[in-house]
Amino acid sequence: MSLTFEHVTLGQRVLFGTGNAAANLAAEVARLGTQRVMVIASDFETNIARTVATGIEVALWHHDVVMHVPIETAEKARAAAAGHGIDLLVSVGGGSTTGLAKAVAMTTRIPVIAVPTTYAGSEATNVWGLTEASRKTTGVDDAVLPVTVIYDAALTLSLPVDISVASGLNGMAHCIDSMWAPHMDPINAALSAEGIRALSSGLPLIVDDPTGTEGREQALYGAYLSAVAFASAGSGLHHKICHVLGGTFNLPHAQTHATVLPYVLAFNSPFAADAEARIAAAFGTADALTGLQDLRKRLDAPKALSDYGFTADGIAEAVTVILSAVPASNPRAVTAENLSRLVQAALTGEEPQVLLDL
Repeated sequence: MSLTFEHVTLGQRVLFGTGNAAANLAAEVARLGTQRVMVIASDFETNIARTVATGIEVALWHHDVVMHVPIETAEKARAAAAGHGIDLLVSVGGGSTTGLAKAVAMTTRIPVIAVPTTYAGSEATNVWGLTEASRKTTGVDDAVLPVTVIYDAALTLSLPVDISVASGLNGMAHCIDSMWAPHMDPINAALSAEGIRALSSGLPLIVDDPTGTEGREQALYGAYLSAVAFASAGSGLHHKICHVLGGTFNLPHAQTHATVLPYVLAFNSPFAADAEARIAAAFGTADALTGLQDLRKRLDAPKALSDYGFTADGIAEAVTVILSAVPASNPRAVTAENLSRLVQAALTGEEPQVLLDL
């Protein structure tokens, strides 16, 4: 790997501590000197959010959170913030909640404090995403980067094991995709490798002991590293595929990432020897795909896109849209034929090894 590169590190305050979310949030609100706080949390996360916000005065609670952030949902939240004179956004929840706060910040420039309850990683990136007319658009804007992230593993205890697994593998996808993304560099590779190690250590502990915090702390730590690497390296082939599947076909975000990941790894790894070796070393296995698949079996990870509503009828449309967004940095040339084969394999849950010699 070349040591001639340009690296950008985003400025952000991170507070990490199990059981400390409420105290840390109160301290941050005081430090920032804001007066009108809007808390964004889905109905499912409302009780957690109210506990986290016990030490602050909340001017507005907003619960209309929708997966993939439809533009109509974003406009409603923006109008609510403007109508109540909000000067600080606090998001408590997963990627959809963080994404909505980012959508508000993008147009209003109101700062965000993110309190994640999943392993999505969106809280550590300056990437926004909006869905309009069945097309998901993403972009980069430093205004959407939360000024502070508050991590508290206790807040993830209510996350069911299967969702924890899918969310954690979404974080793993950030790590692996960063190995060949447009702005990949040695710093991103090092962060990604440590993220893979932490996630592959933490997720099995969550499966074995869902009520313990050790595995959830490791998973949060790994998810943060994965997102920092992704924010710098940019979006690779895996994320282009999943954004299309999510935005166009409304597939669930984390499960889609968890399902597609081994297929992209099998597709690219024969053409990216250095990245493949780094990923394998992070897993502690002879090759990268074996490491990922061993972990997935241990976790009983999502297996097929058909389980989430995708059908063969959607492959042609998906491939057409994905092809227009494939990064030039991808180590393997992507064609309509081989991309169709990848999506077909992910649809039915074939063994991803079929793509190694495609």
